[in-house]
Amino acid sequence: MDRVLIEGLAVETVIGVYAWERSIRQRLVLDLELATDIRPAAADDDLAHTLDYAAISACIGDFAAHSAFQLVETFAERLAALLREEFAIAWLRLSVRKPGAVAEASTVGVRIERGQLT
Repeated sequence: MDRVLIEGLAVETVIGVYAWERSIRQRLVLDLELATDIRPAAADDDLAHTLDYAAISACIGDFAAHSAFQLVETFAERLAALLREEFAIAWLRLSVRKPGAVAEASTVGVRIERGQLT
């Protein structure tokens, strides 16, 4: 199975457990691997036969803009479910990082895999 990649996608959202975090927007950085067979798109040179990373990125931006979660884990889980449903993605790997959340670390976050590779 082939993979469409979206790496280093930055979004702004309300995320965090502390009261001060609930009143601001913070930056999250996402990496995605999305399983698909790219051969039909490559054969026809047709975007309609593959995963449209621009449309997926726009969907992620819209999701982030309209969500407000306490946990990065919740953000990741809900986003993965939305993407799998909206774009018929059989399998994905999603990393969500929250830079600056821990002063001693460059970033913290989660990585999840959902679905099955065929």
